[in-house]
Amino acid sequence: MFSKVLISDDLGSINQGVRTVLDGLGITNVTQVQYCDDAYLKIKSAYQNAEPFHLLITDLSFKSDHRAQRYASGEDLVKQLKQEYPDLKVIVYSVEDRLQKVRTLIQTHKADAYVCKGRNGLKEIDAAINTVYGGGIYISQQVEHALSSNSNLEINDYDIELLQQLSNGLSQDEISNFLKSNAIAPSSLSSVEKHLNKLRIQFKANNAIHLVAIVKDLGLI
Repeated sequence: MFSKVLISDDLGSINQGVRTVLDGLGITNVTQVQYCDDAYLKIKSAYQNAEPFHLLITDLSFKSDHRAQRYASGEDLVKQLKQEYPDLKVIVYSVEDRLQKVRTLIQTHKADAYVCKGRNGLKEIDAAINTVYGGGIYISQQVEHALSSNSNLEINDYDIELLQQLSNGLSQDEISNFLKSNAIAPSSLSSVEKHLNKLRIQFKANNAIHLVAIVKDLGLI
């Protein structure tokens, strides 16, 4: 079993709940932090001192405060750590249940497990730890179809942003202006029209309202 674990979550109650699960598994060398930057620095320092952490359990969303952060989200943290320390096992523990987010974290950033917070979250953390320790990948049941072949869609973060703004009721022209104001490229009206048309064809949607309904049903937004 893992002998050295880091928990990263800005809610102390969540950290304590996960700590209880670890205690039940006989894991006592546990460090808790509430900032992604602290998690990164502790893991980096531990590797430099030849006393590495074996498992990171992290949330995705961290509330901003007066302290500036290099890594503002758990996704940023996971992405960077897996690039530098690919052997580090990572379990994401989050309320986020969008399939695209799960897919990105597991397939692109190489997280080892994705557990949805909820009534059975701590039980699933226990199962995820055992699965990951055995070399497997664990995904909560409500989002497990994120990796199914039927969900293997050609869609990226830019497409997700377009769909999100479309669901907010913005017109194509307003979406173009939104992208420009947020320095998201491509932002031209023609690019927005082209990408949304591609998405309508891809999802076999009759119109924008139908497209939004389909992607919401799929958990993409």
